[in-house]
Parts: sequence; structure tokens; C-alpha cells
Amino acid sequence: MPGLYFEQFSKGQTFQHPIRRTITEADNVWFSALTHNPAPLHIDAEYCKTTEFGRPLVNSCLTLGFMVGISVGDTTSGTTVANLGWDEVRFPKPLFHGDTIHVETEVLELRESRTRPDNGIVVFAHRAFNQHGVLVGECKRSALMLRKPK
Repeated sequence: MPGLYFEQFSKGQTFQHPIRRTITEADNVWFSALTHNPAPLHIDAEYCKTTEFGRPLVNSCLTLGFMVGISVGDTTSGTTVANLGWDEVRFPKPLFHGDTIHVETEVLELRESRTRPDNGIVVFAHRAFNQHGVLVGECKRSALMLRKPK
């Protein structure tokens, strides 16, 4: 199992995830259609020519999905019980078709669960950067994690 147990995390621990992902037009259009998001900013290239960006923006929910998803293999795969929430989600710069993202994760907080003795709570900060090193997304994620089996 590649994920870490609650006890294997430490505050300040940082992961530079090796997976990088180039986001394609197909990714963006399919995701927008699948989630019933018809915003022209994501799916209408002609409309986007009239905006300050001049081209379609990657759907921010897709950015969030990649940002968290890329982190899973190194942190929580097989050892998470549930995501408890995402906080302080920000997209300081847009992503465009053809941009390649990479992600880093920092452990911000650890605490034992008061109601579930076999679990602990880890608060992660995920940060996504484009191929130029520009921050394009960030969030805090709280996860309910398994403790090491006794």
C-alpha cells in the first residue's frame, strides 16, 4: 500500500510529487460536460477570444481534482478512511490547455480522532504549479486516516 498511516506523517513534512500532468482540451471539455458546467469560459473558444484571456480556461474544479489526485499515491492511497473537507481553495492564476502541472503537499496539522480511536486526522496543504513554476492552485484538505494496525 503506497499511502502512509497517521503515525507516519509529521508536521512540516513535504512531498514533491513526481507525477506531472499536461491538461488537454479534451480533459477540460469532458470534465465540464460531465459536471454539467456550461460556462463559456471553459468550452467556447470563440467566446473566450472576447475575454481578457483570449482562450478557454481550465475548469477550476478540474484543477482542484488534479491537485489532490496527484498527491494520493504518495500520501493517502489505501490508508485514508474519508476526506473530511477542503478549505481555503484558491486559484491565483489560470490554467490553459497544454499547461503541465506539478504538485507539492505539506502536512500542516495532525490530531488524534476523539471519536474514532483507530483513526487520526491529517490536514494537508496542496499546491499546484504550472510548467513555469507559477502557483495556479492551492487548498487545505482534512483527511481521516487509518492508524497503523496493532
